[in-house]
Amino acid sequence: MVKIKPFKGIRPPQELAKEVASRPYDVLNSSEAKAEATERSLLHIIKPEIDFDPIADEHSQEVYDKAVENFAKWRKEGWLCQDKEEHYYIYAQTMDGCTQYGIVMCCHFEDYLSGAIKKHELTRTEKEEDRMHHVRNQKANIEPVFFAYPDNADINAIVENVTASEPEYDFVAEDGFGHTLWVVPTEYNEQITAAFDSIPALYVADGHHRTAAAARVGEECKNNNPNHTGEEEYCYFLAVTFPESHLRIIDYNRVVRDLNGLSEEQFLAALDEDFVVVKEGSEIYKPQALHNFSMYLGGEWYSLTAKEGRYNDTDPIGVLDVTILSNLVLDKILGIKDLRTSNRIDFVGGIRGLGELQQRVDSGEMKVAFALYPVSMRQLIDIADTGNIMPPKTTWFEPKLRSGVVIHSFE
Repeated sequence: MVKIKPFKGIRPPQELAKEVASRPYDVLNSSEAKAEATERSLLHIIKPEIDFDPIADEHSQEVYDKAVENFAKWRKEGWLCQDKEEHYYIYAQTMDGCTQYGIVMCCHFEDYLSGAIKKHELTRTEKEEDRMHHVRNQKANIEPVFFAYPDNADINAIVENVTASEPEYDFVAEDGFGHTLWVVPTEYNEQITAAFDSIPALYVADGHHRTAAAARVGEECKNNNPNHTGEEEYCYFLAVTFPESHLRIIDYNRVVRDLNGLSEEQFLAALDEDFVVVKEGSEIYKPQALHNFSMYLGGEWYSLTAKEGRYNDTDPIGVLDVTILSNLVLDKILGIKDLRTSNRIDFVGGIRGLGELQQRVDSGEMKVAFALYPVSMRQLIDIADTGNIMPPKTTWFEPKLRSGVVIHSFE
């Protein structure tokens, strides 16, 4: 069972929604954010280092303070306004003609600590601490986390009813993705809350560090309040939660700087032990199924299919293609032991296309590239349900949630 609630959202007026809402903090570096930010963009709040010249250290106290100053300014100027009543919201995203409908809600930090909100990735303490500074200083969750839930007919019916009406926002961002928001009438509040009472678990799709940071701030506030009841607003954090059937995970690919001292011929020979290797030519080759990889080396694309006995389809981790590639190629042949720390490897989200892999090899920056068949939502849920952790850089969700569509304050 998971505990959720509606809240008094802080959000831009209808006519400013497209300008205020921004891409999330972790998909842009500071220079890109500075170039992209318009006067009222939320980037000034989530990446406030861009307001300094030169750009300041994003982890400095002056930058954390600037974030608070900017959030207050946006509210004072009326660029962000708080709803007078508690609502749920429905947020739809459209990419390539497909639309996914999520419910914007507040989730309880105790569900994360108890495991009712399930994760599939490890988090790094320094990244958690950075996000905690923002949540603690703002007394708000400026950016939502991205959750999934098992499909539920009652919730689907509510979403269908609400989305039959006119939306509050409906815009296409500069990346071509559509973003639509409905403010759910308060008459649905109890129905939605009750419907999620029967949901056994929520799953972190994207935003593990933000989720962990929000939960830790909630626990801090609890420990600092001798009269804590568990119903305080600080117990809750902002999430957009989608039915699992709506979500599609995009491939997350790898590029490597060298062949660990091997020639191309020696490297191909080493691959023959564990893979069926087929040269596909100069045209881009895309993986066709689970356990089939594409590789770009020396101006040629190859199909690599893992041989029988080289993987374990009954093991939630052993079945993953990232595991197969890591064990049989990156570690065994190329000597890359730790994907988190090696400077010989980089990762490329599939949204950039396989042409990006080819370009990075052809430029001489990288020696070889590997494209993987995407992980499925069912694989992600199986891993989370069994308490396992995915290898680094396994999942890439697209489109990303727009930041600033709705904000939750616990001040």
